[in-house]
Amino acid sequence: MEVIHKIGRRKTAVARVYVSEGSGNITINKKKLNDYFTTGTLVYKVNQPLNLTENGETFDVNVNVYGGGITGQAEAIRLALSRAMVALDEENRTTLKPEGLLTRDPRMVERKKYGQKKARKKFQFSKR
Repeated sequence: MEVIHKIGRRKTAVARVYVSEGSGNITINKKKLNDYFTTGTLVYKVNQPLNLTENGETFDVNVNVYGGGITGQAEAIRLALSRAMVALDEENRTTLKPEGLLTRDPRMVERKKYGQKKARKKFQFSKR
């Protein structure tokens, strides 16, 4: 099997995932998974596509991720891994699609408006 390369995005985070046959090692920016993501929730999010398709111990995953915060990066990795699992075996789509793991979340931060403190603060109201 050759190396499968997929890209996932979330907010401003971009993750490039390289999946190859191996023993289940996940490396993110040349660090181990548990060293890069310290909370259990983020580790669970990254492992979710592998656990649902029962491929947790079958593949080695190498990830390059940049931009955004740690939650956005974890969700970008999750999307890229889900896409890689579908590229590996098309039957994985039936387990990943109902969980919403193949959908790119389009929500982005709204830009700040001129003359205002934040994006959604109302303009100064004056009756006269």
